[in-house]
Amino acid sequence: MIKLGQGNDDAALEALTGWPGGLQVGGGITAENAPEWIEAGASHVIVTSWLFHNGQLEEGRLEQLGQAVGQTRLVLDLSCRRRADDYYIVTDRWQTFTELRLNADTLGSLSKRCDEFLIHGVDVEGLSQGIDEALVQLIAEHSPIPATYAGGVQSMADLRRVTEIGQGRVHLTVGSALDIFGGNGVSYEEAVAFNQELKPNSS
Repeated sequence: MIKLGQGNDDAALEALTGWPGGLQVGGGITAENAPEWIEAGASHVIVTSWLFHNGQLEEGRLEQLGQAVGQTRLVLDLSCRRRADDYYIVTDRWQTFTELRLNADTLGSLSKRCDEFLIHGVDVEGLSQGIDEALVQLIAEHSPIPATYAGGVQSMADLRRVTEIGQGRVHLTVGSALDIFGGNGVSYEEAVAFNQELKPNSS
């Protein structure tokens, strides 16, 4: 049975019905419910916490999930926080550190098991005070597959900065700074226009 929490199921299903194949779904995803979300119209499922136990990545669970929906339908959420000089994957609403570092080896290994990465810079998430540039650079240099960075976007300058230091290889999400979410740093129209400019000239 699909269960993301009270009210969330209906909202997610309504969105998927409105744009089948165009949206990804995350939150409470397991090998058991992931196929139902794909059948409901999600292009991908996003998962992180269910894959970990006692700070360790459960390879068996990752295998189950891959078998349930296929690698091409799977996004691994590798959201992380900094500890000393390294970034560590965090789970349970970003409150629990795992023992898995986000580095070239991790990105290279897990890239063979999924279609994309979603990586929140948790230390700057929701603050609208600027991106984690070191994390964006790490993703750009070491992710072999498409990856989306989220966290700290304050203005259009951050969109341009991610494009620059991400070498055009890192996608970006904008949350609390966006005007349609009540922010005043980035307007939806500006963000759309910026993305249109990045598209290769079709002529």
